[in-house]
Amino acid sequence: MPDIRRIDITQPPGPRMSRAVVRGDMVYLAGLTASDTSQDVQGQTRQVLEKIDHYLREAGTNKSNLLTANLWIKDMALFSQMNAVWNEWVDPQNPPCRACVRADLARPEVLVEIMVTAAK
Repeated sequence: MPDIRRIDITQPPGPRMSRAVVRGDMVYLAGLTASDTSQDVQGQTRQVLEKIDHYLREAGTNKSNLLTANLWIKDMALFSQMNAVWNEWVDPQNPPCRACVRADLARPEVLVEIMVTAAK
């Protein structure tokens, strides 16, 4: 059985979790949000995608190997703005399966959260 590697394990008082988990040739990222939530949905989306790039790189892969993406957005009125940033970022030759739903997120200032799974 392949080893499991956990990347960036968080500590209380927040939720105890790993930001990324690598098992064999699979990489699982936690739902990621922007650090600077004073930005609009495009700014927050860019921050999240930068975090995804960082964790994928740390796990030994990249966005060309994305398999799935789950996106949660606070307000569907913001969808086209968020999606424009996503479309600039995603590898057009290797887009993942994707879902996007409106959701009440953990804090009111969080406009978007993204979680992905990738192959190595």
